[in-house]
Amino acid sequence: MSQNSRTGRQEQNSLFATAPAGGPSSEERTRARWLAAELERHNYLYHTKDAPEISDDQFDALFHELAALEDRWPELRSAHSPTLRVGGKLLDGLAKKAHSRQMYGLDNVFSVEEWRDFVERMRRAWDVELNGPLPLAFWCDPKMDGLALEIIYINGVLQEALTRGDGEVGEVVTEAVRTIRTVPLRLRGEGPFPARLEVRGEVVMYKKDFDALNERQESLGQKTFANPRNAAAGTLRQLDISVTESRPLRFLAYSLGDVQWPPAKPCRLHSELMAQLTEYGFLTPPSGKLCATPQDVEEYVNWVRENRPEFPMEIDGAVAKQDNLEAQEALGFTARAPRFAVAFKFPAMQAQTLLEGIEIQVGRTGALTPVAMLAPVAVGGVMVSRATLHNEDFIRAKDIRVGDRVVINKAGEIIPEVLRVVVEKRTGDEKEVEIPSVCPECGWRVERQGEEAAIRCTNPHCPALGREGLIHFVSRDAMNIDGCGPSVINALLDAGLVRDAADLYSLRKDDLLKLERMGEKSADNLLAALVESKKNELDKLLFALGIRHVGAKVARILATEFGSMEKLQQAQPEELAQIRDIGDKIAESAVTWLNVPANIDLVERLAAAGLTMTFTPPASQEDNPFFGKTLVFTGTMPTLGRAEAKTMAQDVGAKVSGSVSKKTDYVIAGAEAGSKLEKAQQLGVTVIDEAEFLRMLKGK
Repeated sequence: MSQNSRTGRQEQNSLFATAPAGGPSSEERTRARWLAAELERHNYLYHTKDAPEISDDQFDALFHELAALEDRWPELRSAHSPTLRVGGKLLDGLAKKAHSRQMYGLDNVFSVEEWRDFVERMRRAWDVELNGPLPLAFWCDPKMDGLALEIIYINGVLQEALTRGDGEVGEVVTEAVRTIRTVPLRLRGEGPFPARLEVRGEVVMYKKDFDALNERQESLGQKTFANPRNAAAGTLRQLDISVTESRPLRFLAYSLGDVQWPPAKPCRLHSELMAQLTEYGFLTPPSGKLCATPQDVEEYVNWVRENRPEFPMEIDGAVAKQDNLEAQEALGFTARAPRFAVAFKFPAMQAQTLLEGIEIQVGRTGALTPVAMLAPVAVGGVMVSRATLHNEDFIRAKDIRVGDRVVINKAGEIIPEVLRVVVEKRTGDEKEVEIPSVCPECGWRVERQGEEAAIRCTNPHCPALGREGLIHFVSRDAMNIDGCGPSVINALLDAGLVRDAADLYSLRKDDLLKLERMGEKSADNLLAALVESKKNELDKLLFALGIRHVGAKVARILATEFGSMEKLQQAQPEELAQIRDIGDKIAESAVTWLNVPANIDLVERLAAAGLTMTFTPPASQEDNPFFGKTLVFTGTMPTLGRAEAKTMAQDVGAKVSGSVSKKTDYVIAGAEAGSKLEKAQQLGVTVIDEAEFLRMLKGK
């Protein structure tokens, strides 16, 4: 349909040009409902099915008639009116909101062998005695290179839309999403619809639409976009909704977040879900297919790889998901990804360019990393001018020289790297790479330690170590000090306001206001974040301190084992080495760091500033009636989501299964419980409801 039909609201001559006083007539109400339904039907036929039944002019006439009715009688404008697709709002900013269920990323595999390893890991994670045989049918579809999005429907009507963000918290983009023509404002069909439906998918821009957009941008003298993904992301996050509306975005649905199925019939298989999403009016990824075996998955992935250029949007892989939704629930998630799904990543985009020079960067652990400075080249639609060279051994093994023509490799969001040298294009003028014998930041000598490939600065007070260490200290996975990113850290260092992490906690508002681009609100927020960070327990602090080899997992183990910084400081290397998952290297590194006088002083100053130096492990739940028991959840709970209930059960030491067997101790049944309830009754398994579950959970 023409864009004018979405933006124009001029009054049209119609039967309702002169409205009676006192409110809309029954004829007007009926006409408005019919117009809204008819417009959405034609919008669906045009944008989703590519099968229009009427001309643009005919659509425009219907649209303007409805707009005129709604302007005259605002109460006729429903929450799902087609006129809401018009982008005319200017937003002050994008609010942030937590997802009800985390939006996880996917682990990647790059070969058939890695795929088969994934299937084997899934087998090992599956309890056959408890759940029966593992279903091995998979729903597969192409992996689209776009922006992940969640759209929330309440009783079939679009209520809210959130970007993925960091997976836990996303940005609210509801008004922008309303303008996307492939997003149903109201689910299609007669219903009944789920009470709550969180539809997840990808916002993309088709390749032909991207080319047309860049041509338009160029003709207007405006900035063009590097690739369709950047164009889609930038468009969706516009504060001027009219800009979003003017650009051709599409949303393709591929999964669900939280869902409360009743009064609708729940889906049991992912393949059923995809069909249901199509019936609801969503586009879904093209060429999705149910694969009956892992071998069929391999054939499907090869087909997608071979036909990659033919897809209308950018494709960077394929996705395989366990088809059985109950099996998905039973397999669950790791800390970062589902155990039931994986992404096949296709070979990266590559390009040739000139290596013009080498820059040495110093990281927070003192490691010197050589970085290739390249003649800018487009790789997969992105301009690349820098690539990692890892270390000296990498350079020597590939015989990389300044002035070489090199092949650049870029896989997804991974930092580009130099894949190989084009030796046949050497002229003889190339120069070998010289690795410095002193640190480029402080001038101190550098050295290798043991068999390490990395070369490190030996100056414990190197400014680079301090800068990178502070950036790590305030990061989200460490102390999570919001509003204190790299630019603020650099500004604080340049102003001489901080030397180390402890100095952060003596900052005053007057100090912060001296920084460029630091206003009163930003200063207040940063100071509040610093105060809040003091509540982080010992495991977060240990990770934040940047002790070599002590990542988040090791920090948690040490905090749990010793309980306080004081006890950890008194420990000997051999004591730490005996702890599971620690080992000699980690033990030596941790004890050495904790006994350096400057580090002892830092910890003492952090403690004096009020940071938490202890760790409180979860209380023992052995007295809880669910401890050590096997639970199965089925149906829809009145107040609890499935994931929430599962977590609550596991926190008290229960094991949660996806299927009922003789080994099941309790079945917690909600509405629409179905076959699991029937099986529990047949086997004589104790069945309780949500209220009883919560009562027992509290030990009552």
